[in-house]
Amino acid sequence: MTTPRLQHVAVIGGGFSGTMAAVNLARLSPAPLRVTLCNHGSPAGRGIAYGTRRPEHLLNVAARNMSALADHPNHFLEWLRTRTEYAAVPEAELRETFMPRRVYGDYLRSLTQHYARPVDARACVEFAVVDDEVLALEATGTGARLRLASGATLDADKIVLATGNEPPADLPGSATVATHAAWCANPWLDWETRIPATGDIVLLGTGLTTVDAIVTLLALDWRGTIHAVSRNGLLPESHFKGVDDPLFPPANVDLATLGLAGLVRLLEEHCTRLRAAGLNPAMVVDKMRPHTQRIWGAFTDAERREFVAQHAARWNVMRHRIAPSIHRQVAGALESGRLKITRAAVTGVKPLGGQIGVELRDRAGATSLLAAALAINCTGPHTRFSATRSPLLQHLLTSGLAQPDAMDMGIRVEPDFAVVERGGRRSPFLCAIGPLLRGTLWESIAVPELRGQALRVAQTLLDAGAPAPAEAAVIEYQI
Repeated sequence: MTTPRLQHVAVIGGGFSGTMAAVNLARLSPAPLRVTLCNHGSPAGRGIAYGTRRPEHLLNVAARNMSALADHPNHFLEWLRTRTEYAAVPEAELRETFMPRRVYGDYLRSLTQHYARPVDARACVEFAVVDDEVLALEATGTGARLRLASGATLDADKIVLATGNEPPADLPGSATVATHAAWCANPWLDWETRIPATGDIVLLGTGLTTVDAIVTLLALDWRGTIHAVSRNGLLPESHFKGVDDPLFPPANVDLATLGLAGLVRLLEEHCTRLRAAGLNPAMVVDKMRPHTQRIWGAFTDAERREFVAQHAARWNVMRHRIAPSIHRQVAGALESGRLKITRAAVTGVKPLGGQIGVELRDRAGATSLLAAALAINCTGPHTRFSATRSPLLQHLLTSGLAQPDAMDMGIRVEPDFAVVERGGRRSPFLCAIGPLLRGTLWESIAVPELRGQALRVAQTLLDAGAPAPAEAAVIEYQI
């Protein structure tokens, strides 16, 4: 008797989104299934964010809100209890601890290892991890064929695209310094071996990646001056203990119906009220968190573009906060003069002998030049999807198997994450989750949103019948 062919789902990307999509498929499948996680670069289950080996790199959210499983909100806390160093920590303290990111990487890796075995006897789920880069997809009669960098191919019935964040975009003049020893185009690659003994280090950007670089330099006791440059000159703010604010959002107001102008007026009103009461106005951002995707979905394309151009920088500063201990280190570096912030646009980079020349223009139009013994591009992930440098994503665009969303910030999808092909047809085999949905959902890079996506796409592919639990019902948003 011929053994029937197992349904095969291939997941492309071994960071958080891809790993958890694969894990959910394996743990929830009620029938025999083959799952292949195609990973390239960082170890599967860690990805860029949690592949760091530096102990000073901490999560930006307390442990209580970092379960990888949307339907098991205390899972990370329970896993921490299996480690000797956390077994005796009081519950209240453990819940509020900002764990090292490498520990969280261990957590995700352990989930991968648990399910990545030849056969799961419970449901006969075959889960394999393939360490290879997917370069192209070709539609077949029953799904698609994945072409790998090694020359191998892999046939799958369904594919989940979870390639994560892009590297930073090139800056003007990047080509002239591409091979320069003092230039680091990708801050997520190893730059610590190139730290200069003397001179200044210039970090291009003032966001979360810049904070990582600052705390690493402080941990290594590097004694030079660190310059951080961005248009707004704003560093991430600290998490804080909030209080209940029953006045926001107003009980009789649907935030998604206000439009951008009305929403801005409402936020300004309540931020002013909170400041007058001596409270942190970032509380309104936390209270909006369960509603953000719906608000973004109700905006017109013009409103979305205006938000990105006029409000996104300040929103991101208030929204993506850092552990209080990290904030104290950065504040101390500012006070001591070891860290200097420059508010200016980076207009170009160029070789300057053994250094990098960073060309700046301030808001008044004045130009200046910073000489960097090491310059690191910390401007954040490249978000212009049509200009992606990923061979796979470029192939999907040129072949018509995918198209950019209306904002050109990611891939166009249906509400259930099915990819929309260039001709407008719903893909019969391809889904996408994670940062690729930033233009569609706006909030699509943090664990609370990503774990919900990973569960929902697994349930959809398995036809589980029950929708993923609403995030607001199963998690506590960080305040």
